Amino acid sequence: MKIILSGGGTGGHIYPALALIRRLQVMNPTVEVLYVGTEKGLEKKIVEKAGIPFKSVEIQGFKRSLSLSNFKTIQLFFKSVADSKKIVKEFKPDIVIGTGGYVCGPVVYAAAKLNVPTIIHEQNSVAGVTNKFLARFVSKIAICFEEARAEFPKFQDKVVLTGNPRAQEVANIEKSPVLTEYGLATQTPTLLIFGGSRGARKINEAFLEALPELATKDYQVLFATGEVHYEKINQEVEKLNLQNKNVAVVPYIYNMPEVFANVSVVMGRSGATTLAELTALGLPSILIPSPYVTNDHQTKNAESLSHQNAARLIPDNELNGAQFIQAADELMLNEPLREEMAKEAKKLGVVDASDRLIRLINKLINN
Repeated sequence: MKIILSGGGTGGHIYPALALIRRLQVMNPTVEVLYVGTEKGLEKKIVEKAGIPFKSVEIQGFKRSLSLSNFKTIQLFFKSVADSKKIVKEFKPDIVIGTGGYVCGPVVYAAAKLNVPTIIHEQNSVAGVTNKFLARFVSKIAICFEEARAEFPKFQDKVVLTGNPRAQEVANIEKSPVLTEYGLATQTPTLLIFGGSRGARKINEAFLEALPELATKDYQVLFATGEVHYEKINQEVEKLNLQNKNVAVVPYIYNMPEVFANVSVVMGRSGATTLAELTALGLPSILIPSPYVTNDHQTKNAESLSHQNAARLIPDNELNGAQFIQAADELMLNEPLREEMAKEAKKLGVVDASDRLIRLINKLINN
């Protein structure tokens, strides 16, 4: 079997693709995979680090406001479609899968025009612009929330609920001493904080405001700033000269699934992939939806958990140091509450998502 995957821009589009690849390699060791992204995108670094063959096309996203750069985007789209067709013809995949982000637009479109079976995977409850564009051309539309079905009203016969491959990958990870790699204890309740794959300025600011008090707590904290924010944040942390070693600050966490399996509570954005992982593991969470996403879809994602008492929700514009501490203490200092929220989160997990998607792939290829 030969497969091309394409998706990028954020970890939420990249990690589900990598999780699917890893499951495919377990189920079929002879599978050949090629990942197509952009040269400057986050996907290049992550995919190459994972040891997966990578090729790039040049494309950029449309501006939502009237902008001259949209003319360049149109030009780039047509050129990237031509480049994608060359890649598809050369690699000869049995199927092409797009996991979101504007880079998968030309790749999946080119494959569809060459009559190669195609799937788009929509991780959110609100569909992205690229997936909405591709819906009419692809063979199947894989979704992770039932709410997303309504996003494709003209193509209901194509829509299949599969869940997010990251859920299955994370669900099988067992506890380990991974926290010692960050200078933290393995038996102490741990709060993991991160603002998505790129970090989040508002969360970083609230963390710095809360840090002097956080450093006095009996629980410990692992905080990923995002690589572009790390130097500034770490300088501020060092100025405090903290004596208590219960706080670890890092730029990025590459082994996030393993870390998830060893923490007590997660505080962060409510990207769909993160929620798939949290529910698969049954992890309580404090969710701060990003206000900078299409149609406020992270709030809708977060509400799918908070309405079931599986998470707490803090609007981004209400977050500050005091709110940060209050929310953290509520869960970190109350084990029975954490256990109750964990049970509710676990009920929402789809732990066989990769296998569902692989069954869909095999069905399309065999047809």
